[in-house]
Amino acid sequence: MYRLYYNKKACGQQFVGVENLIMRIESVAHRQPLETLAPAGRIGVIALATDFNIEQDLRRIYPESVEIFTSRVRNTNPLTIENLRSMAPGIGAAADTILPGTELDAMIYACTSGTVAIGIERITELVHQTRPGVPVTNPVTAALAAFEQFEARRISILTPYTQAVNEGVAELFESKGLEVLNIAGFDFEDDTAMTFISPQDIADAAVDACDPAADLLFVSCTALRASLVIEQIEQRLGKPVVSSNQALAWHSLQLVNYPETVPGFGSLLSRIASARSGA
Repeated sequence: MYRLYYNKKACGQQFVGVENLIMRIESVAHRQPLETLAPAGRIGVIALATDFNIEQDLRRIYPESVEIFTSRVRNTNPLTIENLRSMAPGIGAAADTILPGTELDAMIYACTSGTVAIGIERITELVHQTRPGVPVTNPVTAALAAFEQFEARRISILTPYTQAVNEGVAELFESKGLEVLNIAGFDFEDDTAMTFISPQDIADAAVDACDPAADLLFVSCTALRASLVIEQIEQRLGKPVVSSNQALAWHSLQLVNYPETVPGFGSLLSRIASARSGA
């Protein structure tokens, strides 16, 4: 580093010389112990590139001591079974970019219809290609675990999807031994636009869609802002409601052994303690 010296004169400046300054490069020591961030759980989230909602939803639901770290996988609109399957090759790479070299307590693949299209077991295999051994969940696995908590066998389903995608969703749940009484969709093909459906429209459609004989209602899709109205829907129906993101939060909290309930997001999240104890 150098400093230039000039003499000022009436008609300008006269250059005088240069002083050589030596920059000091120093080390400092922290005085407090290093803090542990996200002490109750570090959860990796593989979100769709077009998803507006998943991160906001999970952060609303999770306690402050649990944190998410997100990567995104490229997906293609319109939302069809074929396009959903096309994202599979990117899932392992997306998992690899989440805090490389840092241990994660759980990993979420955050797409319900994508899990239906690609397959539950295949999703786990793809994540484990780059993050071996980390517990993995997805909206279908989480929903099935939630249905078990409520001992539900007969369900109604609300989705934002088209009829073609809904057929695949219903077939998967029926293959797991459930009786799908009915499935209703908003017929959206654009994954981004699904988030723009108002929570009140979701609540009203949920009440209309739920068969009186159903044990519970499942609201599918991580892009839907259903978590904002789950408690309203439960009050209106008088029965449990499970949504994709609520189920993901509940199941992932079990995977990281979080011991407490989470209020404000439906009856499922009051069952964390009992789920861990096997009750």
